[in-house]
Amino acid sequence: MIVDLPSTTTSQVNKKMVELRESGGAVALGRVLTLVIVTGDGTETEEAIQAANEASREHPARVIVVARGARQAAARLDAQIRIGGDAGASEVVVLRLYGPLAEEGAGSVVPLLLPDAPVVVWWPNDAPEFPAKDPIGELAHRRITDAAAEPDPIEALRTRVRSYVDGDTDLAWTRLTSWRALLAASLDLPPFEPIEGAVVSGESDSPSTDLLAGWLAASLGIPVRREVHRGPGIVSAVLERPSGNVEVVRPDGKVGYLTQPGQQDRRVTLHRRAVRDCLAEELRRLGPDEIYESTLRGLSNVVRGEGSENEEQAEPVSAGQQ
Repeated sequence: MIVDLPSTTTSQVNKKMVELRESGGAVALGRVLTLVIVTGDGTETEEAIQAANEASREHPARVIVVARGARQAAARLDAQIRIGGDAGASEVVVLRLYGPLAEEGAGSVVPLLLPDAPVVVWWPNDAPEFPAKDPIGELAHRRITDAAAEPDPIEALRTRVRSYVDGDTDLAWTRLTSWRALLAASLDLPPFEPIEGAVVSGESDSPSTDLLAGWLAASLGIPVRREVHRGPGIVSAVLERPSGNVEVVRPDGKVGYLTQPGQQDRRVTLHRRAVRDCLAEELRRLGPDEIYESTLRGLSNVVRGEGSENEEQAEPVSAGQQ
């Protein structure tokens, strides 16, 4: 069910939600958190809502979408309430803000927050420079950004380093879970030798490639080179050992190949993860991510190498690639 409330107020939105719950039997008692999505009033709004609906099947939530419209318009709030099949396992409130309301938005969000429930804020793109200091970000226990969706992903990642506070995370980091698990598991097999260095290769504007290099530098305390290679996304990670290297290569963004001394070569699934899966993973954690924090610090120890000969022929990366 979708209910439109044009030119409305937050008190009227709350009143309508109570009416819908009483008439339809829906309750908010099963919601485990409030997810606030801050985005522009365009096609990205529906994409973000769809990802949140999918993630809500694991994390039932009240989803509040702050869709910022034209700043030059008169102050106006258009709302839309979605429940039932149009909202996954959540209840979705879309707030389209125009004029002066679009510049801030926190005042429209506060009356709709679930009482005594954690608040997570997600910027699918164009995150503020300091998410924790943003008026809406200040309401949150957890703040999720996505450097890969920014116009300049690598510069966005540098901004995350400068602005980090406990509770911050980025979907470019979440996309690394499969890579991190595979590399860690490979070290549990013989020969058990120290890692002397590492090389991580990927697209020039892949923030996940940088973060994988930073994670290895921070976790293993070794020199790491970050090299540019035609993608998509992360292409390879090589751990250097005296008896031979551990190599994970993913040339097509789907299937990877694990090679290491004394072991049979293996094919492994390394599909680039969908936004909904990354969002669902991040909603499982509501406290600080210490590993992500140390990885951001580890980026300063990564040496950026020269690109491959084929890099000039590489096709541009679409938003969200690893």
